[in-house]
Amino acid sequence: MAEGIINKVANSKLVSFNLEDYHTKGERQVFDIKDWLFQGMILKEKDFRNYVKEHYWSQYQGMNVAIVCSADAIVPTWAYMLIATKLEPHANMLIFGSKAELENALFQQALSKIDINDYKDAKVVIKGCGDIPVPDYAYVEITRLLRPHVSSIMYGEPCSTVPLYKVKK
Repeated sequence: MAEGIINKVANSKLVSFNLEDYHTKGERQVFDIKDWLFQGMILKEKDFRNYVKEHYWSQYQGMNVAIVCSADAIVPTWAYMLIATKLEPHANMLIFGSKAELENALFQQALSKIDINDYKDAKVVIKGCGDIPVPDYAYVEITRLLRPHVSSIMYGEPCSTVPLYKVKK
């Protein structure tokens, strides 16, 4: 008598968590003020305020924007704040920092909305490889959020996991 193939993964109580589902859609843009500095190094307030006044801010509508200064210059804090006042009405997300820091902030925002009670005592597999690049930050953050509530955390695919955490019985 031939026995059918049993799919142990499908019959398991593993909960798959895909970080790609928390990837915020929308364009990412770095706003670099270096071009608004005199000789690429000095912020002249009058000139800077004029650049701010004349800039077409609505082009950032719905974008996720990181404000930086890539030049080795001393930029007063108020300059970044002034730019933020102009970007905030248009941008979806606005931070001071690099594009990588922007991506981290977007994941932070998305993951903070998870109802952690949905994972109470669950055996969770955090999906690894995918089509959308997920920063290491997001993997660490979801592990931090889940660990106090789940019975185990694994990484990879349900058919091939790397165990990371298990509640001691």
